[in-house]
Amino acid sequence: MGGGAHDHLSVRAYGASPGSHEHDHFQVLVGLEGVLELEVEGRGRRLAQGQGCVIAPGDRHDFEGRGATRCLVLDSHNPDWARATPTPAPGVSALARYLAEAIATPLPRARRLGADLLLEAWSRPDARTTAPAPRVRRTIDWTALSAWLAHRLDAPLSVADLAQQVHLSPSQFTARCQAEQGHSPMQWLRRQRLAQARAWRADGLSVADAARRAGYRSPSALTAALRRATSGR
Repeated sequence: MGGGAHDHLSVRAYGASPGSHEHDHFQVLVGLEGVLELEVEGRGRRLAQGQGCVIAPGDRHDFEGRGATRCLVLDSHNPDWARATPTPAPGVSALARYLAEAIATPLPRARRLGADLLLEAWSRPDARTTAPAPRVRRTIDWTALSAWLAHRLDAPLSVADLAQQVHLSPSQFTARCQAEQGHSPMQWLRRQRLAQARAWRADGLSVADAARRAGYRSPSALTAALRRATSGR
């Protein structure tokens, strides 16, 4: 059984220690039931349900089961096991249970491919524990956005219009504007309009012309906005 001519996949029950021994092949174990006490090259460890280990050729080892102890065992001459991680990926536990059923049922195809499936799954990164790649945060060039806005102050602009210029969604732009400018997008837009209107007034432009070019609905609306800004309200 197994994925290669020299692979043998089985389910074994363990009890009292048979004494230390070694093999000329890899021995791969995954706990199915109980707790298996191991000693490999003088180093002790415990193998509980879902846990696994790879014993290399020539490593002296000893086993002892505590209570009802069963493991899925793969005896393999495949040299790729030398590159396997010391312990299996989390998904191997479910695969081991399935392969144990395949041995008992039997399921010929699963038994034939079992060794290869176990090797493939053993070192595969688990999607739940792999750290996601850091997201690249798109930079907002506020100076460029202000320059773009300077030619459109009289237009009925929306948050979506501003967000589109920096290639963000409206919700993303709103959050970034609040975090980086300390205002909502529409508050930022009103401040841009007021600053430009004040500059035009300082250059001698009439209130009516400054209000029209800055997008205010009337000269009185601009006058009121300038008064509020001056009084700090």
